Amino acid sequence: MASTPQPPSADATNAGGDLSQLSAEERYFNRELSWLAFNDRVLEEANNANYPLLERLRFLSISGSNLDEFMMIRVAGLAGQVRSGVTQTSIDGRTPKQQLAAIGTKVRELEAKQQATLARLQPLLEDEGIHLAGEDRIEEDAHRWLRDYFVNHIMPVLTPQALDPAHPFPFVANGGIGALFNLTRNSDSSQLVEMVLIPGALPRFVRIPEEVLGDEAIYVPVERLVCRYAKLLFPGFTIVGDGVFRILRDSDMEIEEEAEDLVRFFRSAIQRRRRGQVIMLEIDDSFDPEAEELLRDKLELEQAFVTKTTGMIGISGLSQVVDEDRHDLKFTPYSPRYPERILEHDGDAFAAISAKDIIIHHPYESFEVVVDFLRQAAADPKVISIKQALYRAGNQPTVINALIEAAEAGKSVTAVVELKARFDEEQNLKWAGELERAGVQVIYGFIDMKTHAKVSMVVRQEEGRARTYCHFGTGNYHPVTAKIYTDLSYFTADPALGRDAAKLFNFVTGYVEPQSMERLAISPLNLYERIIADIDHEIALARADKPAAIWAKMNSITEQGVIDKLYEASQAGVEIMLVVRGICCLRPGVPGLSDNITVKSVIGRFLEHSRIYAFGNGEPMPSNTAKVYISSADMMERNLHRRVESLVPIQTDTVHDQVLDQVLLANLIDTQQSWLLDGETGDYQRVAPADGLERGGFNCHEYFMTNPSLSGRGEALKESGVPKLTLRKPAS
Repeated sequence: MASTPQPPSADATNAGGDLSQLSAEERYFNRELSWLAFNDRVLEEANNANYPLLERLRFLSISGSNLDEFMMIRVAGLAGQVRSGVTQTSIDGRTPKQQLAAIGTKVRELEAKQQATLARLQPLLEDEGIHLAGEDRIEEDAHRWLRDYFVNHIMPVLTPQALDPAHPFPFVANGGIGALFNLTRNSDSSQLVEMVLIPGALPRFVRIPEEVLGDEAIYVPVERLVCRYAKLLFPGFTIVGDGVFRILRDSDMEIEEEAEDLVRFFRSAIQRRRRGQVIMLEIDDSFDPEAEELLRDKLELEQAFVTKTTGMIGISGLSQVVDEDRHDLKFTPYSPRYPERILEHDGDAFAAISAKDIIIHHPYESFEVVVDFLRQAAADPKVISIKQALYRAGNQPTVINALIEAAEAGKSVTAVVELKARFDEEQNLKWAGELERAGVQVIYGFIDMKTHAKVSMVVRQEEGRARTYCHFGTGNYHPVTAKIYTDLSYFTADPALGRDAAKLFNFVTGYVEPQSMERLAISPLNLYERIIADIDHEIALARADKPAAIWAKMNSITEQGVIDKLYEASQAGVEIMLVVRGICCLRPGVPGLSDNITVKSVIGRFLEHSRIYAFGNGEPMPSNTAKVYISSADMMERNLHRRVESLVPIQTDTVHDQVLDQVLLANLIDTQQSWLLDGETGDYQRVAPADGLERGGFNCHEYFMTNPSLSGRGEALKESGVPKLTLRKPAS
């Protein structure tokens, strides 16, 4: 098994300047606070008046679900470190306890901003006939309908539980919502506290049907209905006080290296996760004080966050309202193009790829081309073998079915299923079972490393020899996220990349560490070293007074060795432009440290997810001779040192042109969806639309929705060319 390379120290990478004079806090941003800043940018889209109303509500819901996951994973991990007495500091020099204190302040600010945003959106929604928690404003017929719905659909599945010495305190599931009631018995005035947990199978909101209210859409949170009709649950009692609460639990899973059976381990670990330590308690501000004290005591809230709200608990639940059938309040539906290059070969993917490499830009071009590649492989009598890496396949079985069809057709099919894909473990276990039953050889990879590379490999018998066709992606084989995430799919029949892909699969399935790679770089073996070497090359060019530039697009950058090397490059005069959607621990534009580095974030209709790394290689950017890679890896310690990832060089001219001169450049010059990072304060400021490529600004998502792909269009380019983009640096 491969040993994990360690990043060089700051001193080792800082040949160009003395970082030792700066404190850790002066050199780096805190990872967790940077993530909260990202989620704040997501939340700001809910306040973007340029978006349709329900899309704004969607961004609010997303900010809620993002925050839930952050609490369950990142904050839970820090709380566990505090309980264990860990004092190891973060990249910016903070202990876990110090980080929790800073996070607590920001989380409360973010939650308050979420509630304020909801309060601003509600009257706008009401103007459009959509009402939230509006049961007090409806007609008597609707009241009767709500009561009947409660009696017939909700009340039968509720189980009131007394909280007293004779009854054990009930278990509240992760994400569970409940209500506490302070009761007085009418017969003898005795006091009683009861808990009612709301089953997760119930809808988050109850929508009063159109036949009752006509065009008005009224959504009532299910917990409010429970409180409203609680007297039906407690006949013979007077309700003195009530309150609604919600809890989140520690949902991380620590992998045991000695686990002999990963499948059995994960099945039991999923069950344990549902009973993890309480990490957050949300209560409404009218919560009965005595009931609140009891809840705090019974839930053992050591290291837990407790928040009170005057608005709605569980903001993420608004996703149900977003599904309201009001197309006038949503983005105009977008239908992705199917690549003409494939159609020009009568739908024969292998013929098209054999002629020339193809890059597909999702979601602007259909993910169906990836599924069709596998379907064709399953049906093609010349195909003898398929190898597929699956990280997140989602709950739609399109890719899984294609692999099953191939196995049932007698192909040799190997699937590397990653059981450690967070929150997808249960779904991946299900797919693994179905694949195995169909005759697919299922491999679970390394115990201590996730297999995050996005690779598919098809071996086809052609003219007496085996030829390998590969798909390398920046995103998961997930048909749902492929409609909303921007990612790249690269199809190639390059023999060298085919040989490298085979070595990658052998490394994962048999721990056979490749002795050499022709084109591909993989983590944890040599991907980090390749990136560092390419940065070093740009540094050498700059010191020789030659053009030197680095452009990169990623989701996060937290790895200290890479950050310090970029600081060194900046000090040497390399022009560095980074598009970092989420976490950024690098401080750009700091005098003497990172003067030549610009960092921006693009947040818009689609989730920017592709990873692209480009190095000028001695020519002004964008350059035909630039080194360009696509990758499954972000510049994070986990991706570079604790995961199996791929870094794929792009050498075909048309693909190189699209990735560098179109996809990456469009992100760099976007203004309408862009935020610039202030390296001194850590604040992000919107780029003014007037500073864009043309009057009104430039929107990279709209550009790709209205303009074709370079390599996917084929002969169609003769009729309609792609508008040439030119570099305009974002205004600071």
